[in-house]
Amino acid sequence: MRDDHRPLAVFDLDGTLADTGHRQYHLEGARRDWNAFFAAAADDPPLPEGVRLVLDSADECEIGYLTGRPERCRRGTLAWLAEHGLPEGKLYMRRNDDRRPARHTKLDVLKRLGREREVRMLVDDDELVCDAAERAGFAVVRADWGAVSPALVDAQEGQGRT
Repeated sequence: MRDDHRPLAVFDLDGTLADTGHRQYHLEGARRDWNAFFAAAADDPPLPEGVRLVLDSADECEIGYLTGRPERCRRGTLAWLAEHGLPEGKLYMRRNDDRRPARHTKLDVLKRLGREREVRMLVDDDELVCDAAERAGFAVVRADWGAVSPALVDAQEGQGRT
């Protein structure tokens, strides 16, 4: 049950809660296979540090999930969250046609949420997203426990794909 009086803790997925290391090779080279990259997300192992933090945060906060994954991945993403016992929470996703860098798409959502209620923290692995959120006045936990390839960084910031 939603309790809009509790603060909101917002968690990224890829590289924060989900280990994408096994599928990042789909983004290497000139011909990136986005369909295969997103299809393989169902097999992401959870990252224990992120899972522990989201479970601990659920004691005091409502949980929200903010991802750069496109809307077409909603069903599989919700299934992954449930499969790994993560708390229920609203899932904020990128529009299928939105190719802006993650630091812009995610900050837009955070600002909208912040107008409606207290955002206790954002937990994300993308340094540029974290920097932008901090500049906007949000408390940030930098998820430095996942492996990020240069191809994934380019996908997040250069191509607006995740």
